[in-house]
Amino acid sequence: YYQSQGIDLGTLEPATVESGGKDDFTGAIVVGPPSAFADRWARRFPDPISCFASGWMRIRQRAKQGGVELPLIISDHADWDELTATIKETGAEEIWVTHGREEALVRWCELEGIAARPLHLVGYEDEGD
Repeated sequence: YYQSQGIDLGTLEPATVESGGKDDFTGAIVVGPPSAFADRWARRFPDPISCFASGWMRIRQRAKQGGVELPLIISDHADWDELTATIKETGAEEIWVTHGREEALVRWCELEGIAARPLHLVGYEDEGD
């Protein structure tokens, strides 16, 4: 997605190849879910620095408990004011709510005159809808 938007991410290569030496990943940034780095698969990386991106990294104790050496404070969601402002800015005619308290955001959209529904319901209604 990012590259299609003109954002250069540099050379991207899968880190799944079993062959090759440990030096193949020296200086590389390897991205994966936390569970992957607890697996023996991750032993191939020389002198790794564990990094975790989450809004929870603002709480130092969370990073320490997880053994995170480089916590990145990046939230994976928007707060209410940001979310509602973004909806207004897009001018979307319909919103599909995918996460959190769906009913609250659907209700806010209704009050703003914007059609909205929980995404988990999309595809389960009658064909006529």
